[in-house]
Amino acid sequence: MKPIHSPNEVPKRMTDEESAEYWETNEITENFLAQAHPLEKSEMPPTRTNARTITIRLDVDTITRLQELARQKHKGYQTLLKQFVVERLYEEEKKLSQ
Repeated sequence: MKPIHSPNEVPKRMTDEESAEYWETNEITENFLAQAHPLEKSEMPPTRTNARTITIRLDVDTITRLQELARQKHKGYQTLLKQFVVERLYEEEKKLSQ
């Protein structure tokens, strides 16, 4: 792992995939934490006002596997699940439009 000593070393505006790849090979140091500051309102990502909460049932093994994969990618498992759904929707829509 490459140590990151300053928040300025972290690339700006990464996609979720780029961010996951970056954090798989880089780690923050105590020096980084000492320099970090709360985000200004202008630096905050936009809130998602069009999101809706749903309930789905998955078997325990699937959830466990998803959580482990998400941990390895340094993401929340629900974030990873949403990413999978969006990617698969894109692929299916692409197939239908051909």
